[in-house]
Amino acid sequence: MSGLITRRGLLTGISALGAGAALSACGAKTGGDTSKAAGAKADTSGDTVRVGLLNSLSGTMAISEVTVHNALLLAVKEINAAGGVLGKKLEPVSQDGASDWPTFAEKAQALITDSKVVATFGCWTSASRKAVKPVFERNKSLLFYPVQYEGLEQSPYIFYSGATTNQQIVPALDYLKKQGLTRLYLVGSDYVFPRTANKIIKTYAKANGMEVLGEDYAPLGSTEFATIVNKVKGAGADAVFNTLNGDSNVAFFKEYKSAGLTAKKLPVLSVSIAEEEVKSIGTQYLEGQLTAWNYYQTTPGAANEKFVAAYRAAYGEDKPTSDPMEAAYISVHLWKAMVEKAGSFDVEKVKAASDGIAFDAPEGKVTVDGATQHVHKTARIGRITANGLIEEVWNSGGPIKPDPYLKGYDWAADLS
Repeated sequence: MSGLITRRGLLTGISALGAGAALSACGAKTGGDTSKAAGAKADTSGDTVRVGLLNSLSGTMAISEVTVHNALLLAVKEINAAGGVLGKKLEPVSQDGASDWPTFAEKAQALITDSKVVATFGCWTSASRKAVKPVFERNKSLLFYPVQYEGLEQSPYIFYSGATTNQQIVPALDYLKKQGLTRLYLVGSDYVFPRTANKIIKTYAKANGMEVLGEDYAPLGSTEFATIVNKVKGAGADAVFNTLNGDSNVAFFKEYKSAGLTAKKLPVLSVSIAEEEVKSIGTQYLEGQLTAWNYYQTTPGAANEKFVAAYRAAYGEDKPTSDPMEAAYISVHLWKAMVEKAGSFDVEKVKAASDGIAFDAPEGKVTVDGATQHVHKTARIGRITANGLIEEVWNSGGPIKPDPYLKGYDWAADLS
């Protein structure tokens, strides 16, 4: 955590675009020897190939990322049990980003240069992704990023298996509007994703007859929310749109309940709280609150039943599954299908083979859009129940084509 704390000054108070630039610079600075990196090649010479797993196994984001790491390992295990990829078994190599963005860049470089991985799977926060983006681009190595994010980005060396904005945030706003919840208060962590997401939310609100009554940010890892909650309570909002990440959610929702706020009085819609976080925070603080994702443990279908059973068998009957875990899990299977279609581990050939790759995922059928390197996904709104699971209350009726720059929305014309 010390590394994260010493860099908070960099993240606090800067705009989303400024944050992206600053963090990209951090990634370039800490990514290692660029002359050495430029010549780094994946090792495919033996009976096994290495894949990189890059997650926060310590620090404030470990509450969310450890289970994503577990889901990646499950996918690797399944693929190996079925014979591997192009006849080669996968050897996972794990690196701990430690909830510290320059550390993510350093570990990404180590996976590429030292471990010679054929692909890397991981990152959670947009700050970590922005930090590693130049590392993967400089090395022409692939990253599969498994978490919903703020959009307004494409990289030739990143595949995004989580939702982009038009597959999560925009449907969530549409849902709130239909429920008559048009006066919003925005609460988020102080880094790239929440600030960019809230910029999009405010633009949507202005064009759709909604009003943003307040906007507050807390440093990642913050446990002090009395002031923010008091401002929320007195604002006269209909709903709170929550983009807090990591264990700050624990402190926020405890303070929220302590202030006498409930889902009935003032609902909170969260985009980074899934089943694992519900368990960590406590259902007594979250019952009735709303979430926006593309997958829940309760999502019906044989593929999900198989996934949930396999995860429980591997990690314990009491362990829940969640959207980021599922998006991480499918990212490994999608990569496998790309490699097999290409007949090669070569990065450029894998990219060229990506368009139209489909997988019968736990969330339902997903298809890769080769033009954007994002995935078609179904949007879902859920309500947290007393048993810690999330019950779907609305879905988009089918997969939504990814539109990371919101080109299909007139109100978003000035965002990109």
